[in-house]
Amino acid sequence: MENLVIIPTYKESENIAPLIRAIKGLPSGFDILIIDDNSPDGTAQIVRDMMSEFTGIHLIEREGKLGLGTAYITGFRWALERDYRYFYEMDADFSHDPGDLERLYKACSEGGADLAIGSRYISGVNVVNWPLSRVLMSYCASIYVRLITGMKIKDTTAGFKCYRREVLENIRPELIGSVGYAFQIEMKFNAWRLGYRIVEIPIIFTDRRLGTSKMSGGIFNEALWGVLRMKLRSLFNKPVRKK
Repeated sequence: MENLVIIPTYKESENIAPLIRAIKGLPSGFDILIIDDNSPDGTAQIVRDMMSEFTGIHLIEREGKLGLGTAYITGFRWALERDYRYFYEMDADFSHDPGDLERLYKACSEGGADLAIGSRYISGVNVVNWPLSRVLMSYCASIYVRLITGMKIKDTTAGFKCYRREVLENIRPELIGSVGYAFQIEMKFNAWRLGYRIVEIPIIFTDRRLGTSKMSGGIFNEALWGVLRMKLRSLFNKPVRKK
């Protein structure tokens, strides 16, 4: 198997089983790695139960709610020790359509992209069921990031992505300074600085129907100051692309 979907979870018992079934039903074939932060609702047990139903499902259980960025770093480290070629980030709440994994895969495997982003803003604003205030916060955050960094990416905070293996080997996620949603920005920024080909694939983002959102104003405040720190750090180091 060349594809691995990495999904951080915290209290996603209502979503995780149908999500796994949807991904495992896709024609290109995807393994799944769940990083669960000690969900009190039994999310991890549901994943363990599904391991007897499907092959290619893996679970890492952490001791507490340690943050999105560290969850992905844990997942990337695990994955790079194995032979996967394409690595995907995805939310567990169906805000990302599992079927769009196929489009991200083809963008990298056939279209020559090094990093494919499922973008809410590349063809207008494609967000369903978000209040206007949250849409504006997210959209303006992407504009702010573009102004600070110089990146041309429309959806700089997107969390639905596919990386070629080489990109992660050169970015070295364990060296990323951000831990929350700013992690998503810094990963894109480092890939862009290294000269990788980044494409945005238009998607429709639908707010969760089940479970509880983990988004808060504090997350955006973290990203606001994190982007400034990230830009300042970049002035004193030059990325090196080894492969």
